[in-house]
Amino acid sequence: MTIIALLATLVCIFAFQADNITARSFHILLIAVPILIQVYFNSSLAYGLMKWLKVPHSVAAPGALIGASNFFELAVATAIALYGPGSGAALATVVGVLVEVPVMLSVCSFLQPDPPLVPRRNLIFFRSRWFRM
Repeated sequence: MTIIALLATLVCIFAFQADNITARSFHILLIAVPILIQVYFNSSLAYGLMKWLKVPHSVAAPGALIGASNFFELAVATAIALYGPGSGAALATVVGVLVEVPVMLSVCSFLQPDPPLVPRRNLIFFRSRWFRM
C-alpha cells in the first residue's frame, strides 16, 4: 500500500510540473548540473575517506550512498506544502528527484564489489550477480 501511495504521489507531482519541465529546459539544466556534481563528488569523497581509514566495503559503500543523498523526498513534500505544486521550489525539488535517482543508481553500480577482489567466503552468487552475505 505504501509503494502504491508513493508512486501515485510521484505521478501527481510530475503531472503538476509537466509544463514547467518542458518549458524551462535551461532552468532544469541549471538545477541538474550542480546536483550531478554534488552527488558524484560527495559519494566519491565519502567512499575514498572510508577506504583510506580502512573501513570495510560493507560499511563504506552504504555510507557513501547515504552521504551523497539529498533526501529530495522530504524537500518535495515541504516545497509543495509551503509554495504549492506549481511553484519554482516544487520544480527544483522535482528536478532533484529526477536527477538524483539515476545518479544514485550509477553510484550503486560503481560501488558493487568486484568478485575477484572480494574473498569468496563473503559472497554468494545469485542470478548472475554477486552479493555480500
